[in-house]
Amino acid sequence: MENQTENHTNGKNVFWGFLGGVLAGGLAGAVAMLLFAPQSGKRTRAKIQQKSIELKELVTDTVEDALTQTRNKARHIKVSAQHQTKAIQQRGQAMLDDQKERLSTLVDAGKTAVQGVRS
Repeated sequence: MENQTENHTNGKNVFWGFLGGVLAGGLAGAVAMLLFAPQSGKRTRAKIQQKSIELKELVTDTVEDALTQTRNKARHIKVSAQHQTKAIQQRGQAMLDDQKERLSTLVDAGKTAVQGVRS
């Protein structure tokens, strides 16, 4: 279980690192474009707007992918926990049944002993 928590934490760190890299790269690209733009301000603004839209779409896609992966992992963990719970319940029931059988045998032996003493 500790390993799953560690993997989950590492996955979060990778996601946020990637997202930060995308944002920093997009911002650096936009600044470089402004500094080295050989066209008019109107054209530059249009390009900045277009690049902003592309960056927004990229970030949206990245976040959606991360959410999908998180949901899938959560579903997997839930199913695994359900299977483990069922297995534990079955083992517990088997132990309970075994103890009932032993107790029943002891009670029968005790009854037989009491009847033997009375006779």
